Amino acid sequence: MTDRAQLVELVRQRAFQYSEEPVFTLASGEKSHFYFNLKTVTYYPPGLVLIGELIYDKIQMLALSPRGIGGLTMGADPIAVAVAYTSQLRGNPIDAFSVRKEPKAHGLRLPIEGNLAPGDPVLILEDVVTTGGSTIKAINAARDYGLEVQRVIALLDRCEQNGRANIEACGVEMISLLDIRDFISSRRD
Repeated sequence: MTDRAQLVELVRQRAFQYSEEPVFTLASGEKSHFYFNLKTVTYYPPGLVLIGELIYDKIQMLALSPRGIGGLTMGADPIAVAVAYTSQLRGNPIDAFSVRKEPKAHGLRLPIEGNLAPGDPVLILEDVVTTGGSTIKAINAARDYGLEVQRVIALLDRCEQNGRANIEACGVEMISLLDIRDFISSRRD
């Protein structure tokens, strides 16, 4: 079984729920037939290993050279750490970073935590894309900090509520490892 197939199976077993009626309330307030809680995979050791390897391999395949990888806390945090760990094991380190939802009210009041400097090329991560709102917030925070956003990499695109289009309207291409078609036979928009 390929790493991607293993990840699909982990998500199916641990994180995916489906209902004939739209009973799942999303962050947008909309109701949906399906729900993904990917934290049950991204915080699970076998999931972390698969995710780190799949995203690192995707970065290499696309010939990207980011200095950092991260996104809005908390969905992106374990993904960023998994990729950073894999990159170190493979001899090509990429720093993980985290975008705060709100800057701390004390200390340096940084909106971004990590070892990055203005001008550094970065990739923005997302666990699940629906509307793209949290991803756009991370893109804007990274740009405000002076970072060069190369791409967005999502674990899962729900393929509804225009998430991909909303993100790409910011001038950043989005790539997803998985999408809803990996879990249900017909796409719902």
